[in-house]
Amino acid sequence: MNMIRRIIEIDRDACTGCGICVEACHEGAIGLENGKAILLRDDYCDGLGDCLPACPAGAISFTEREAAAYDHAAVLAKKQEHPLPCGCPGTEARSIPRQSCDCYAAQTESRLSQWPVQIKLAPIQAPYFQGASLLIAASCTAYAYASFHEDFIVGRITLIGCPKLDGVDYSEKLSQILKGNDIRDILLVRMEVPCCGGLEKAVERALDSSGKEIPFRTLTITTDGKMK
Repeated sequence: MNMIRRIIEIDRDACTGCGICVEACHEGAIGLENGKAILLRDDYCDGLGDCLPACPAGAISFTEREAAAYDHAAVLAKKQEHPLPCGCPGTEARSIPRQSCDCYAAQTESRLSQWPVQIKLAPIQAPYFQGASLLIAASCTAYAYASFHEDFIVGRITLIGCPKLDGVDYSEKLSQILKGNDIRDILLVRMEVPCCGGLEKAVERALDSSGKEIPFRTLTITTDGKMK
């Protein structure tokens, strides 16, 4: 039965795809589609708005419109069908078969050339940013991709982050770094999971806000450690 009631509304232009709202919604009413949050079904939304304060981009608001009544039974049925911890594909548990190898792997040195690496902890200005090639990487990528240091870190200044776990929008901090320093180019390395879209969107917004034309490219790593 439809009625006029309070229900959430998601601004897809403002949404970064971080997936934090998916976890915040206890009813499972929100999902990710093409890197953006969507309301899956009107009758999954109870209208309480636990997702509103969780959204770092302020992309979720209330609206009053005609919608199906909240259906608690449908919500319970959905949770039984899709038992992911937070409804996000990035939390799906899986095993990755590997062949054992008796070969000797030569020990290599770290290629990291600066500290700190966390976006939240990085200074706005630092001498090492001047003329730098900047690597912005999702936190999981270094664990998934075996030769991360040799293929990505060498010759670059490295910043890492996870918008889903940190619960922040990195775009303002990154914009300040781009504005205040002579960055030569940017390489973003992200995972294939939808929540990594939040990091990519943050870099894109930071570039727009900086007013600079800096060469920017993205590489995507699969959960089994391959480059797409």
